[in-house]
Amino acid sequence: MSRPDAPLLAVRGAAVGHDGRAVLGGLDLEVGPGDVVAVRGANGTGKSTLVRTVLGLGGLVRGRVELFGTPLDRFRDWRRVGYVPQRTAVTAGMPVTVRELVATGRLPRLRPWQRFTEADRCGVDCALEGAGLAGDGHRQLAELSGGQHRRALVARALAGDPELLVLDEPTAGVDAAAQQVLAATLAGLSATGVGIVVVLHEVGPLAPVLTRTVSLGHPTPVPLSGAVG
Repeated sequence: MSRPDAPLLAVRGAAVGHDGRAVLGGLDLEVGPGDVVAVRGANGTGKSTLVRTVLGLGGLVRGRVELFGTPLDRFRDWRRVGYVPQRTAVTAGMPVTVRELVATGRLPRLRPWQRFTEADRCGVDCALEGAGLAGDGHRQLAELSGGQHRRALVARALAGDPELLVLDEPTAGVDAAAQQVLAATLAGLSATGVGIVVVLHEVGPLAPVLTRTVSLGHPTPVPLSGAVG
């Protein structure tokens, strides 16, 4: 059972990598309610590996990862965690509207065979607005640019009302105006107590929102070190 006083995410003395070989070692990180932590580093430094590890997708070589006070291997309440990947298995060529994609973010909160309620529909509307896509719900994914598609993935994660939100390079290919919208959305989430981990190449408009910046070294494993951003 989760501890109410526990960090949303805790990484303790961890090493992460592939096939049992560590890419990064000595990782220690806590993310609490309202924290907005940027993870930065050059390509190949292990940013996405760290994200995959936190999401329970493998990569933990040694050490400990906890979500809401529960060890990662025993954590099951994934509806509390939102994730924005760099890419998605939903291709732009599929006959799916933006709203339909975003609505899938609500599914973990529904009981089997439960229909969408008015609250679910409002959640989708708010998510579209938060990602700067309020007028685009009717559009087909095939009509979107790469940056707009990435914003749709952000909206899908927001629709689930996560307590911990993990975003892997959400600003890549997104124009400055849309980044400003994202920054305002993350600031609003932080103010309500949502903890946020965001992988970034460039901080840009998100700089005022960040509470800490974590830099990953290359090529040798180094500890995560938080610095006020």
